[in-house]
Amino acid sequence: MKWASAVSTNPSLELALREVVEQGLGQLGAAPNLAIIFISSAFASEYSRVLPLLKGPLEGAHIIGCSGSGVIGRTQAGHLVEVEETAGISLTVAHLPDVTIQGFHLSIDELPDLDSPPSEWTEIIQVSPEDKPQFLLMADPFASGMNDLLQGLDFAYPDSVKLGGLAGIESINRSCGLFCGQQLYRQGVIGVALSGNIVIDPIVAQGCRPIGPTFRVVEGDRNVVTQVAAQFSQAESDAQTPLEALQELFQDLDEADRQLAQESLFIGLAQSNFKQSLGQGDFLIRNLVGVDPKLGAIAIADRIRPGQRIQFHLRDAHTAKDELALLLSDYRLSRQGQAAPSGALLFACNGRGTSLFDAPNCDTEQFSQHLGPVPLGGFFCNGEIGPVGKTTFLHGFTSVFGICRGVL
Repeated sequence: MKWASAVSTNPSLELALREVVEQGLGQLGAAPNLAIIFISSAFASEYSRVLPLLKGPLEGAHIIGCSGSGVIGRTQAGHLVEVEETAGISLTVAHLPDVTIQGFHLSIDELPDLDSPPSEWTEIIQVSPEDKPQFLLMADPFASGMNDLLQGLDFAYPDSVKLGGLAGIESINRSCGLFCGQQLYRQGVIGVALSGNIVIDPIVAQGCRPIGPTFRVVEGDRNVVTQVAAQFSQAESDAQTPLEALQELFQDLDEADRQLAQESLFIGLAQSNFKQSLGQGDFLIRNLVGVDPKLGAIAIADRIRPGQRIQFHLRDAHTAKDELALLLSDYRLSRQGQAAPSGALLFACNGRGTSLFDAPNCDTEQFSQHLGPVPLGGFFCNGEIGPVGKTTFLHGFTSVFGICRGVL
């Protein structure tokens, strides 16, 4: 297995594509059978020309990719860069012996319903769950059924990793580009299923840290929480409104965190019903979308259920850096004795990058520091796809890494 990554900021589409193809193939030193192209929305008027220009130099490779608000890749000098708010093209090429590649395009309107058996999902993907495929997914950001799609894929392929992101759009027509095979799509979901001698290890960095105690939802309806209690308390008298719990929590915060909570307060939803001690990485982070001062209730950008554990979280640049450093370090230590990473992909929220860190290339610098010169390509998304626990979710403000290696 071999991977290579290249990036170009040339404003000419032809020259940029030529640069990334020459750099990528030169580094790879073998015939690629997978090519992953990410192109910034600065080239929106030229999306239709991308695949014809790549058909010759990448003949024999399955091409997949999409538009993004920015792109990520390795320069000719060997440095990983995050190209934001300007023209950029990233190309990742891979030589994958003993790997079967199955591309697909799905229309959200034609998906099976969630009561359908797994066979209806596997029929549209055309890959058996026994093959344990690894999925890369890219989608139109206006596709309204993404959560149902991810839930259906988890149901049909419980042992498979699903990673990806929502494509970037240009500001005028608000259209995106989805590239699969030799076809350009403007809507739906494209993907590739990789089966055989390949594993994609996910790292999902949500950029948040927990504050205060963990609570148990006592009362709530759909996405509104009206009563909470300390997670191990069973006494009815201990229940309080989430607003009361938040006001008590504020008393224990320092002034910096109180200021941060005014604009960067989130809710973490515990993903395990059984784990007693919960920490960073055990929560799915969701937006706090509203507060009712009269009832003391809060609204969360996800469904909740009575009995579920929640915890308030804060997000800032320092926390995001520390969290990613910890995740990458833990990954490196946990994978000792296994096949070394051959390549990687990064699906980063367009709310990270310089808008969060006030400096360029923060996520990619951390990646290089912990994993070395592993080829990395990616793009800035309108939403990121990755697992928390064993369930796949659509995230925001998150960086999702997919680290690729052989099984043997």
